[in-house]
Formats: sequence, structure tokens, C-alpha cells
Amino acid sequence: MGLGLHYKNDEHIFAERERNGVPYLSFPLFEKTKIVKHGFSTRLGGVSTGCWSSMNISTTRGDSPEHVAKNRELIAQAIGVCEGDFTYTHQTHTTNVAVVEASDKGKHFAQTDGMITDVPGICLVTFYADCVPLYFLDPVKRVIGLSHSGWRGTVGKMGKVTVEKMAEVYGAKPENILAAVGPSICQDCYEVGGDVIRHFKSAFSEELFPRLFYKKENGKYQLNLWEANRQVLLEAGITEDHMAVTNLCTHCNPEILFSHRASGDRRGNLSAFLALEK
Repeated sequence: MGLGLHYKNDEHIFAERERNGVPYLSFPLFEKTKIVKHGFSTRLGGVSTGCWSSMNISTTRGDSPEHVAKNRELIAQAIGVCEGDFTYTHQTHTTNVAVVEASDKGKHFAQTDGMITDVPGICLVTFYADCVPLYFLDPVKRVIGLSHSGWRGTVGKMGKVTVEKMAEVYGAKPENILAAVGPSICQDCYEVGGDVIRHFKSAFSEELFPRLFYKKENGKYQLNLWEANRQVLLEAGITEDHMAVTNLCTHCNPEILFSHRASGDRRGNLSAFLALEK
């Protein structure tokens, strides 16, 4: 199967999967453990129409509730999880990470941008349209985490916060954790102002600045969220060989992936999914 996605290089970070006509992306790094079901949706394979076309499972974008419900059913079947086990964040660019218990199945966690759990079957679900998805798996403790990291979350080092929460609650060790940075906006496409860069200068060491951003003649900057999140994961104790960092930009692929920068508010959301095998 080929979705026609434009990758930034030839590294095989993602596998393009499809079941029952519903395509999704997955990480070979996680697949090889055989203890999780996971994926990242595209715009394809759903029933939504118009600006939500076609695989949107978010209820916050104005899409038809009937279409959203059907899309949830379709993507769950494709990934191999139960739609009734979906558990969601209502993201507000925080670094709040919820601990998901068995009784939380199906819940929407308000003002929460990350979740962790050790409950088999519960499928963590987060939403995106340029921001950075972060996946975590400790195969030793059998603990997972899924977090949303826009520029504010990246400044707040959401990846490190999630790893620390996994360690605090479940005894997970950073050196055992596998981590993946999902499809999101690339540096070439992500222009920001000096106000954003000031936050990054406060959060990261000066030696990293050339790798994280550069200034243009118009006074704006191009910001590298992929590298910033990679550095956050390294700071959290994740090793290079346990890490997969995206080479797929949402903004570069607007026909296949939702992008806020490309489409504005008239769009659906992409979704990340992660569940421990039952």
C-alpha cells in the first residue's frame, strides 16, 4: 500500500497499514514488541464530508456526530481495538498528565494533554492537526503513555513530564522506555514570532539554539519542534536506540493529513491511538 505521503527523508520510521479500506500509520519500533495496538490516523477511510473529509473522530470540530461515531468504529476495527475502550484528552496545551484506571474507560479528561496507564485494553486517544504526538511504552513494566505537545507543551517539556509520571506511578525506568514522535509540522513549514522563541531560549540550553530555530530576514523564525522534542526525550533519559522521530510533516501533506496551518479552523483532527494488548 502506498498513501502517496511525502516524507522528508528515506528513513523507515513509519509503516503504512490498512485494514478494511481504512489506512493508518504505525511505528515498527512499537510493532516489534507485540504487546501494544497503536496507530495514527490519516484523512482517509472515513465517512465525513466537506472540510472534515473523511476520517475525523473529534467531536469538537463541528462534524456530524453520526459521522464521528461511524469513523470511530472504522478506525478502531482497523487498528484492532474496541471503540468502547477509547479514552480521550480534551487538550488545552497544558503539561497535565492523567493516570487512567480501569474505571476511566471512555472518559474525556478535561484540561489534560497526556495520559498514562497499565490497564490492558484501554485505548488512549489524543488529537492533532500540526502539534506533536508523543508515544511511550515501557515493555518491562507494561506501561504506556500518549501525550500532545504543541509549542507550549514542548517548552514545558511534556515528553519529560510524561516519562517522570510513568516512573512515579508505575516504577517505569527511562532506559527501558520506547518513545516515538509522530507526524506533525516540520521546521520548513513552522514560522513563529520572537515571543515564541523567547520561551524556547528560556527552556533550552544556548548550545541547542542553532538546531532548534533560525531567524529570517522578515524577523520571524523557523522552529524545529521535532528536534526540540527529541532533545526533551533525551533529557528525560530515553536512549537514541529506543526512539523514533518523525520524518512526516502534516503541513506538507494536506490532502492526506489534517493541518491547521494549511486549512485553518475548517478541518477535522488526526488522532493517535495506543493500547496495551488485552
